[in-house]
Amino acid sequence: MKIDKKLIKELSEYLDEFKLTEIEFTEKDTKIKVSKNNVSINNQTAPTIQNNPSTKDETLNTINANSGKEVKSPIIGTAYHAPEPGAKKFVEVGKKIRKGDTVMIVEAMKTMNHVPSTSDGVVKEICVDDGQPVEFGQTIIILE
Repeated sequence: MKIDKKLIKELSEYLDEFKLTEIEFTEKDTKIKVSKNNVSINNQTAPTIQNNPSTKDETLNTINANSGKEVKSPIIGTAYHAPEPGAKKFVEVGKKIRKGDTVMIVEAMKTMNHVPSTSDGVVKEICVDDGQPVEFGQTIIILE
């Protein structure tokens, strides 16, 4: 079997482009899995580009983590603030929510997964933009 270095390089570039930690490619009897291990104990990566909005959000999460209750993403996927485009958002900054209320939807493999609040509180900060990719364990909102 010959290893396709060009394909591996292309898959590696997709990791950065789509902010993924792992990607897998399967074709007939060939299976290639490319991953990067840059997750720290608290599931926050170090900022690498100062002008990147998501990097700024991660920095804010680190600063604000001790000043509120975090609601974290239970899966890897794409975060959505509303049940459909143009609909009312599940939460807004300043809104009081109860444990179990849906705070966001995370889409994974064409399945819309409702993310419930893990506690009662007032939304202090929404840490991800609508349509932004999220990782497992990434803080998506902070409650007071």
